[in-house]
Order: sequence, then structure tokens, then C-alpha cells
Amino acid sequence: MRRTIVLPLLVVAGTLAASAAVAQGYAAPNDPMAAARGRANYGGGFIEMLMTGRDPTPYGRGGAVYNRPGGYAYGQTVRSAPGYEVDPFEAAGQPRAGRRMAALGEPVEPQQGIQQIVDPRFRKQEVAYDGPHKPGTIIIDTPQRFLFLVQPGGRALRYGIGVGRPGFSWAGMKTVSRKAEWPSWTPPAEMLKRRPDLPRFMAGGPENPMGARAMYLGSTLYRIHGTNEPNTIGQAVSSGCIRMTNDDVTDLYERVRVGAKVLVI
Repeated sequence: MRRTIVLPLLVVAGTLAASAAVAQGYAAPNDPMAAARGRANYGGGFIEMLMTGRDPTPYGRGGAVYNRPGGYAYGQTVRSAPGYEVDPFEAAGQPRAGRRMAALGEPVEPQQGIQQIVDPRFRKQEVAYDGPHKPGTIIIDTPQRFLFLVQPGGRALRYGIGVGRPGFSWAGMKTVSRKAEWPSWTPPAEMLKRRPDLPRFMAGGPENPMGARAMYLGSTLYRIHGTNEPNTIGQAVSSGCIRMTNDDVTDLYERVRVGAKVLVI
């Protein structure tokens, strides 16, 4: 009885040893069944590694299977996660050593900011004028975003301007009641109700939204003034004031006297 049991056990042990030898590449080189036995499929994963000694993943032993894009997960291919499919630097042929990596503490080349360029048609120029108003009169054409200063001889100087946004535009005849260089700014109560985040007072200077010069219109809260945002010229963005580039408002300031008529249409 004992011999009957021991013999089958020895046969089974020998078979397992032979299979392991084939899986590890130790089988006889002329064995025609070695390749077939070496490719036995045990379903992948841990069982196949246990039975054959092979790592079933295509990355080999020690590979971080779960965190690799396009990796192998228990016998099936997984699609790459977005962002891993193509390396844009390799596609562009750029060497990895030349990249700028903020995460590694290397300096990043600054991006060019939005250029504040005034549309050429809003630049100062001299034009013909055949209207009824006397030289020295300011005419503000709100819809067209132009300010005209009437000159002698049927001419006028035309400047581009920014005007009040919808709901804040206005029209009428006013006079220049006061002039100021680098004016300070005290937002009116009505504006502070709309914008409580604004400062209660700002001294004059390059950072002041009133710009380099201001001409006050009668007893109103409206002014013709400069701006540190020249890209807003030609747009309807203000709370009713007329804004010009600092260069243009300085030029106008030198030409206009207190008491000059201002027609807003």
C-alpha cells in the first residue's frame, strides 16, 4: 500500500519540477515540447507567476503596474489616461534637458502680457471742420468715440476717447470750470454705493485712474481726464467721464482755457 502511494507522488513531483525547469529555461534545448510548455497560459496574475516563475506584466519584474499610463492590468490593455498619450516636447523634438520646469524650482520664462495698443484711428490727427462753433470749442461725439477741438481756418484736432458705458452716457452743453495736473481722486458717494471696494481717496500720480490731467465740466461730477488704461480708448467703459490717453489729455490741457465750451452729443 505504501509503495502504491509513494510512486504517484514521485511522478507528480517530477512533472512539476520538469515544468518549472522548462518555465525557467532549463529544459533540454532539443526538447520539441519545451517552447509549448513554456508558453502555458494560467490566466495571468499571481497564479501564472507562481506556476511558471514569469512576471505576466509586459513591464517585467519591479514595474509599477498600476500607476503606468497604458499599463497592463491582469491580462487586459488599459487606455492611456488623458495627458499621457503624447509627450508634446518629444513631438516637437525639444530635448528634455532644455525644458523649463517650475515644479523643480527652475526659472520659468515670463509670458508676454497683453499689449495696450490704441487703435490707429483713435490717434490724434487734424481734420476738416465746417460747423458753426468757434475755435476753442470742444465737441464730444459720444457714439463715434471722438473729441474735437475746433481750430481756426476750418480745421479741428480730433482725439480718440473712452466714454460712459450703457446707462451712464449723457449729452448737453457744459464749460470747463477747472483744470488740474495729476489730479487726486475722491470717488463720489454714488460710485461708492456701486463699488464699495474702491478707495475713499487716492492721491494723484501714475497709478491714479484720473491720469495725468483733468478738466472739470461745470458743477457736474464729470471730467475730461487721462487714463492709465490706454486700451480702453474707443470703448464705453466709464461712469460718464470722458477719458483720453495721458499724452492726448496733456496736449488738450495746454490748448484749452477755463471757460471753454464743451458740447457733448
